[in-house]
Formats: sequence, C-alpha cells, structure tokens
Amino acid sequence: MNRNVISIFGVTRILFLVLVHCAIFDRRSHVCAQRKQKYANLYGFDDFNSSMTDNIFGAGMGALNFLYNDQLYQQKAQPDMTPTPNSQYDFIVVGAGTAGATIASRLSEISDATILLIEAGPEETLLMDIPILASFLQDVDEINWKYETEPSDRYCMGMRGHKCKWPRGKVMGGSSVLNYMIATRGSPKDYDNWAKMGNTGWAYKDVLQYFKKLENILIPELRKDKKHHGTKGPVTIDYAPYHTPLLAAFLNAGQELGYPLVDYNSEKLIGFSQIQSNTCEGYRMSSNKAYLMGKGRRNLHVTKMSMVQKILINKRSKRAIGVQFMKNNRLISVYSRKEVILCAGAIGSPQLLMLSGVGPGEHLRKLGINVIKDSRCSNVQHVGPIETLHKTGPFTISGGCEGIAFVDVDDPKNRHGIPNIELISLVSSIYTYKATMDNFGFDKEIMDKFSSFQSTYSWGIFPMLLRPKSRGQIRLRSSDVNVKPRIVANYLNDPEDIRVLVKGIRVALKVSRTESMRRLGVTFYNKTVSACEKYPFDSDDYWLCNSRMQTLTIYHYCGSCKMGPATDPTAVVDPTLKVIGIKGLRVADASIIPEIPTGHTNIPVFMIAEKLSDMVKKEWGYLTT
Repeated sequence: MNRNVISIFGVTRILFLVLVHCAIFDRRSHVCAQRKQKYANLYGFDDFNSSMTDNIFGAGMGALNFLYNDQLYQQKAQPDMTPTPNSQYDFIVVGAGTAGATIASRLSEISDATILLIEAGPEETLLMDIPILASFLQDVDEINWKYETEPSDRYCMGMRGHKCKWPRGKVMGGSSVLNYMIATRGSPKDYDNWAKMGNTGWAYKDVLQYFKKLENILIPELRKDKKHHGTKGPVTIDYAPYHTPLLAAFLNAGQELGYPLVDYNSEKLIGFSQIQSNTCEGYRMSSNKAYLMGKGRRNLHVTKMSMVQKILINKRSKRAIGVQFMKNNRLISVYSRKEVILCAGAIGSPQLLMLSGVGPGEHLRKLGINVIKDSRCSNVQHVGPIETLHKTGPFTISGGCEGIAFVDVDDPKNRHGIPNIELISLVSSIYTYKATMDNFGFDKEIMDKFSSFQSTYSWGIFPMLLRPKSRGQIRLRSSDVNVKPRIVANYLNDPEDIRVLVKGIRVALKVSRTESMRRLGVTFYNKTVSACEKYPFDSDDYWLCNSRMQTLTIYHYCGSCKMGPATDPTAVVDPTLKVIGIKGLRVADASIIPEIPTGHTNIPVFMIAEKLSDMVKKEWGYLTT
C-alpha cells in the first residue's frame, strides 16, 4: 500500500495481509495449538486453530465485511458543505480535532444558534479506527500536518537531519485519530495547581464533573465508582479486548516491586495498571466519532478540506469578527455574530494567532505582520527514550501499548503524591518493525544497527518524563500560513529533566529484572549507537548520550497559548479561555494548558472542551446540561 494514499485496494490488502499473517504466525509458534485459545480480532472471535484455507477464506470475508461497514460508517459522517462567502454564524469553530469536534457538537445543542466548524483535513475512515495502525497513520500525508522541530545537537541527534517528528492530525477528529488512545486524566493535584496559578474554576473539584460528563466507562469494576467515573458520556473508555501474556507479567512485576494495582483515573496515580483506552468494541473512539457522527443537526455546518488563513480582527475595536479560509482554490470570508473559537491545536492555534496579529510584537513586525496584541507563546511536552528488551519465549505480538505505571523515582515508597515518571509497557518494541522506525525518523546508523532486531519477539518499555522543566518555543517562519512554523523543542535543556529521566530509565530496567519478567525470558538488549560506545554501560553519561540520540516524545505539546490571569505576563488566554486583549475570540485546546498534567493530554483536552462549551452557553444565556 502506498503509505501516502489510503485507497480501497489498500484497505483490502492491509487487512488481508494482517489477518493471514496472524494465522500463519500463531500456527507456527504453536500458541493456539497448545492453548486452544480464541483470539479477539476486528470481527469478533475467530478460532485460529482452523486450517490455512479456512483462515484465508475468513480473512477475505472479514475484509469485505470491513469495506461494507466502512460505507455505513461514512454515511453517518457530517456532510461537507461550503459556506456562502460573507455568510454569518453565531459561532465559528476553527479545527475539528479533539476540542473542536466536542465544542461544535455541544454548541449545536443550542437549537436557535448556528455553528460553523472548519477543518483542514478530510473525513475520518473506519481504517483509521483500527488501534494497531496508529503508528502507521502518523506517516500518512493527507491526514497529518507532519511538523518537525528545528535541527539540534542536544536532542533527536539519531534522527534524520537531527530533527524530531511532530505528527498532528489533519482530519475530522484531529490527533484523536492518530494517537495511541491512552486515556489518562493526570493527578487531581495538577488541576489544583492550575487554580493556584490564578485560574479560577479549574481546580480538581471544578473539572471532575467534566471528566465524568465526557466519559462512558465500560470497565465493570470502575463503572461502579460513581464518584470518579461517568457512564453516560459520548467517549467510551475500556480495556483492550485482547492482551498478551506480557501484560500480566508487567502488572505482577509492579507488585513484586511493592506497587499497588490502581485506577489511575481516580485520585491515586502511583502504581501499575492495564491501560484504559478510548476505544469501543476494539475500535478507536475519536472526538469525531464520539461527538459528530450521526448528529444530524441543521444548525451545524461543517466545511472540510478548508485551510484557515487568519482570524479577522477589527483593529479599532480589537474584536474578532470572523475567519478567512481557502477551499477549492477559493478564498472565503465568514463572519461571527458572537464568537470565534480557535481549536487548531498546540501548534496551529499559536500559528493562526500570530498570523492574525496576536503574538510577540517584535517577531511579528519582522515578518511584516501588523501587531494587534503583543502576546507571548511557548510550549512544553513530555519526553523520554525507549528501552528495548529481548524476549525469547513464544507469544503473539499484537502491537500497541498494554500496561502503564506511574512512579516517583525520587521517593520509591511514595504512593500518594504526584509521580514524575510514567512507564509504558509495549507488546513489542519500535525496533521490531522497520515501518515504525521510519515513522519515528531514525537515521541510517540506527536503522542498520537494529536491523537484526526486525521481526523478533521483543518487549519495549518507555520511561517518560512527566513534569519537564525545559521549555521550547513556536515562532512563524513566514507570514504564509502554508509555511510550517519554526519549532524549537529544547528537550533536555534543564539539568533536572536529565536527572529524573536517567533515574526513570533505571526504574524501567528494574522492572525488567523482576522474576515475573524473567519467567518470560526477558533480557536487556544492550546495543547502542557509536556516539555512546565510549561511555561505560549504565553510567549517567551513557544514558544521557542515548537519550540525546534517540529522543522520543508521546506528542503532548501544550502551553503555547497559556491560560492565566490578566496579571500573568506569560498568559495568552484568561481562565474563561478568552484571548487577553481581544474580544469575541477564545482558544480551547491543549495550547491553553498552563502546566502539563502528569499523564497524557487527550482526555484533559476533551475536558477543556466540555468546560468551555458550558462557559460559552452560560455567558450567552443558554441552558447547560
């Protein structure tokens, strides 16, 4: 399949190959024959102990069934329409990602309000909702902005051009269509800290209702916990229907080390758990699928493949009055009666603000952009290296992430505080598949160094820095919206980040050495790049060198349009998410996060969108639910 084109032929071929390969693989390893186990798959439960002919026939029928279901899927999508030039709407939402899809849907509940949702990408397809394909989707041009950082000699040095890849969704559902579906909220103390920073209304007691409102938890034991979980929301959260023996080993390893098994989406994070994911019956639950599909509301118009050029702002009144966008080579202006809500993401939102005259004044003037409001932009995100361990026992590699742990590496006995490292247990490793290594952008030396690792049994563990102190920045490269912005990540710039990350690596190794993991034949795969061979193994310098060479991120960009009180000189939006100094304009996405939560950012962005929707409804006199 051409990785840049998702064709009908490509859909059939990839499903056919995946299913046939699984059938051959399972029979060869004798897993099915020995255990007589039925494996969960996209179409239900198929018995792979059957003959090769049955497997091939079943795979073919499954592919045809998938194509049929995809047609039904597309029929539920919001229709694409092109607004009449100079038309007016009550609310204009820019970006149909996690936040934008949520907000447009919630505002369309107001029967006498009109909403326009503008998205630069195409409609989501059912193929995109197969969880195992997440890393491959991140290399598809049509649905990914494919941002990259500036070259660096301090991080991502083992990547092509010394650049880190920063995938972002350009599709209905945005990055919720490309991500790994790991549903985490962070610590309650994260949100209490937001409130202490002057963000009134954002303490844990204030946001918990929105975490519950968005959620339909399907995990039986958590469904009973009405204090922390919701059961009526549009976003389903569940365990994956299938898992490998590695998950049980990982959880047992945590208990060996004295950690409890926890529901990390309640009030205690520290411990080990199976990953809670925003999936439903084995399929991805994107914001588009959760909030827009099947919602046939006449007051909601969606224009797809529409590239916003800038926010239209009246210079005298300093009020956002509309949006200018390009579609089918036509430049179209539309106007808002009430508000423009910017949901273009942690990169797109600051870029559009700056192109519209809101941003660092000196920087904008150099590009010939008239400054309407001098404002500051920055960013922050999680970062970490991958540790790879070799496994020699027979088990089925299904891909993806299964287990998760939150630990405090500075106080290993801490069970009630805020963790500083997250461990993600993978059913394989990024080195097992060449396509995955390509997607991360590894250079030739690393590709060659790990070529012998291809198609082997493996287990990967990802130690992720949760509370980084290093800060990067986003700046325009041009006044042309089609020119991608200049991104300087500044990973590992603060010595404290290095110290905590190195300790996190050693905790990951400690997990691998437990009896539970060793029973599966896990051993550390000690192979490094030439630049790091001069350092003694397990020295701080050794791990720092490897971290600078193979710097990977889980793509939790945030803070580029920071929320804060008007007295905060670094704030771009106030606690009601209004752009400070500009009327009729709000930002609602990961860019407003004032301090990154100790977890993944997708579920917090859903929460932000739900809360913003209620704030808008209340301010304009509409009823909220």
